[in-house]
Parts: sequence; structure tokens; C-alpha cells
Amino acid sequence: MMKSMTGFASLSHEDEQATIDVTLRSVNHRFLDLQIRLPQWLAECEPGVRAVLQRGLSRGRVEAAIAVQLRDAAVPSVELNLEFIATLAAAFDDARARHLVSGALTPGDLLRVPQAVAIRERAVERDPAQLAEIVSRVVSAVEQAVAALDAMRVREGAHLRADLDRRLSALGTMVEQVAALADAGRGTVEARLRERVGELEFELPVDHALIAQEIVRAAARSDITEEVTRFGAHLAHWQTLSDSDEPCGRKLDFLLQEMNREVNTIGSKADGLHVSEVVINAKAELEKMREQVQNVE
Repeated sequence: MMKSMTGFASLSHEDEQATIDVTLRSVNHRFLDLQIRLPQWLAECEPGVRAVLQRGLSRGRVEAAIAVQLRDAAVPSVELNLEFIATLAAAFDDARARHLVSGALTPGDLLRVPQAVAIRERAVERDPAQLAEIVSRVVSAVEQAVAALDAMRVREGAHLRADLDRRLSALGTMVEQVAALADAGRGTVEARLRERVGELEFELPVDHALIAQEIVRAAARSDITEEVTRFGAHLAHWQTLSDSDEPCGRKLDFLLQEMNREVNTIGSKADGLHVSEVVINAKAELEKMREQVQNVE
């Protein structure tokens, strides 16, 4: 089954303890590159989350963002900077004595000065059993998100497979065309050589057996039967890899390199009208396939 490396999944899980939000984004990459973001107090979740992602995904750059909002929110604490407030009160007294301000320093005045009052959230103490339960639920939510991401990558992979199969069929037809053109071209070369030998017989003594051997050798140098056969084997191997349950992107990329090598050899050996044109089209199709295969897991 062919899968794409591009995908997106978002999941929100809510229960009596917390709301867990998981977002996964993946793009193509040579290997599996995991980028995990989660709350600092849940750092012990990372090994479990990483293991889930590694089990469900083989290749791609995957960004996993995990947010957890607990039901028992952190308790705020208010801290007064007494030394600063004393200094501020003395400054107010001095300003009041100079008739610059009137009235006493009020709580509202303190709240308008950031240095006077600090409001911080104090994390709620959690027993290990409760924390372990939250970790378990986070890992479970990630498993569900990975399943959703995998489903999307399968759908995208089906579109890739359809496009690549169409191009592969066109490529096979092109190679068959080149083989037919090369056969006709080889016959033309043989006929031209025999005609030239016939012209030379009037001027020089000719060893017909030797000439026949040379003509056969010349024709053999333009024979592409072996390359065409190997290319057909590559096409069959492609189908086998595409139908496999294992990730096939890297193998298909290597196979395209071999197919491109065969097309280059065919282009250099084959002799016939319009051969170069068909070979150029085949190489262009291979390049388009290579671009598509970069997105296959």
C-alpha cells in the first residue's frame, strides 16, 4: 500500500480530569524526524509519545503539538514587594509634602505599578498515580491522532499511486515505441551497409563472409533487447513494491534511478527515426515520477 508522507490530524479529548489537544503535521523527509512539543510538567510523556509515533510512522518530518488543560487549575498566589512598596510610600509622602499629590497610597495605586505586586500561579501538587493516569491518557490520545494521520496519508497515497501508475503505463509504452523504432532503424542500417558494400565490389576485392560479420557486429552495437528486457523487469518490480504493505518510497526512488540508467543506455545505442524524441519524453516522465516519489513513505 502506497502512503504519502504529507498529512494532518487534530484531536481533542475531554474528560473529568483534563482536556487534551493533539495536533500532528507531517511532510516529506528522507528519514523519520520527530519534533514533539508538550507541557514541561509532562516531560515524562515524551518517551511514550515518541514510541507511538515510531510504531505508526516510518518516514517524514512529523511535528506533534500536545496541550493539556487540567480541570483543577493552578492556584494563584499574590506576592507583595514590601521593600519597593515602602520606598514608594516614602516617595508619595514626599510628593504630598510638596503639594504635588493629595491623598494616601491606595491598593489601586499598588496594582497599577508592576513592581509592587506579583501574581503567580502555584502548580497543584499531584500524586504519582494521578500523574500516571494523565500520562496514559495523553499517550492514548496520540495513538488516536496517529491513526487519523495514517488514514489521511493512505488517502493521499492512493492519489499518488493513481498518478504514478498512469505515468508508468505511459513510460512502458514509450519504451515499446523505442524498441520498435530501433528494430526498424537497425534494418535500415544493415541495408545501407550492404548497399555500400555492393558499390565497393566494383572497385576492390570483397570478402563477403568478413563483411557479413562486420555488418552483424554493427547491428549488434545498436541492439537494445537487453535494456528493454531489464526495463520490463523494473516495471514488474515497481508493481510488486507498490502492492506491498511495507513502506516503499525509498525503494521506488532507487528503482527510478535504475530505470533512468536503462533509458539513457537505450538512447545512446538505439538508432532510428524519432528515437531521440521518444527517449527525451521518457526521461521527462521519469523526472516527474521522481518528484512524486519524494512524497511516498
